[in-house]
Amino acid sequence: MPSPSGPLTGIKVIDLSSHVLGPVASQTLGDMGADVIKVESPEGDFNRRVGCERSPDMGALYMSMNRNKRSVVLDLKQPAARDALLRLASTADVFLHCMRVPAVERLGLSYKALSAINPRVIYAFGRGFSGQGPKRDRPAYDDVIQGAAGMASLNLLATGEARYFPTVMADKLCGIVLASSIGMALYDRERTGLGQEVQVPMFETALAFNLLEHMWTGVFDGPGGQFGYPRALTAQRKPYRTKDGHICLLASTDEQWRKLFAVIGRPELAADDRYGKLAARAADFGVVYSIVEVAMLKRTTAEWRQELDAADLPNAAMGRIEELPRDPYLRETGFFQRHEHPTEGTLVTTAVPVAFSRTPGGVRRLPPRLGEHTAEVLQEAGLSTAEIADATGGG
Repeated sequence: MPSPSGPLTGIKVIDLSSHVLGPVASQTLGDMGADVIKVESPEGDFNRRVGCERSPDMGALYMSMNRNKRSVVLDLKQPAARDALLRLASTADVFLHCMRVPAVERLGLSYKALSAINPRVIYAFGRGFSGQGPKRDRPAYDDVIQGAAGMASLNLLATGEARYFPTVMADKLCGIVLASSIGMALYDRERTGLGQEVQVPMFETALAFNLLEHMWTGVFDGPGGQFGYPRALTAQRKPYRTKDGHICLLASTDEQWRKLFAVIGRPELAADDRYGKLAARAADFGVVYSIVEVAMLKRTTAEWRQELDAADLPNAAMGRIEELPRDPYLRETGFFQRHEHPTEGTLVTTAVPVAFSRTPGGVRRLPPRLGEHTAEVLQEAGLSTAEIADATGGG
């Protein structure tokens, strides 16, 4: 594996999170070179037991979001273990968790407590709702947030059935936002020398994301506006069926539509007042999309792609998720990587997609076994053999 070289090399992260939001954030930091110390309870991260596994506590979901981390097991209900964690946190750059505030305060791990021993620490956490409102201590998971933030209702408007998106969108989105916010706080610390607390509320973050286009006339009309971007909610906005599969394409500008009408053999539509200009098409995108939908049935995906490419129109064959590891383009670019884990055998991971010309990120460590690095990390923090035994219950 490559040696550490990412832009966050030298940054130490203490990560108490489990499930998805926090691990996505800390893996993102780890991919960029940070030394991520994953502090787990004796039972381990919940995701260790989700999905297929080759050995206990190494489930598929855990494996997909815990690379580039070291695992330390501490039972934080025990005073010696909590003291060991504070020793680790005293020299950390980032302290990350996704616990509710009352639970953190009971453990004595609030921002006030940690900043007292480490004023430079970036104390970052995800929570369900804003700390400024009456829901600040409510529990939340992805499904709850997707529903509350209007994401499930988008499917109701588009298809007539309220459904969650078939991915943990709110968790992953908020995890990425948390990682980027930590990066911003680290940049500020470089200028000021001061740490700070960073909170990412899932509901408000997902809602802001959702309303970027779906605020629509609410931008001007407020609560009385028409919410929902009509083009995105059009039932015909979907991959088009071809003779042998599906194709994804989108014309946006008037010039692109002129080209698309020519490709499907309907050039006269470019001069039609109903279709030639954006304002007219926007009145009912479903009509013009239906015209394209009918045309796509006449040829194979490859035949259409050849003509669409010649016209420089954005298009792609619809990828089936189970076939993507065999996709020639992804094989050529090395997106899927194979690594040999010391206990789990061959693992397939995705590459780090963000490119840095001088300090590239990468996969330096494969997902750790539960508690694999406990002694190593505590020794680095200066704990004696006796102190380590006391902190881990081995004394």
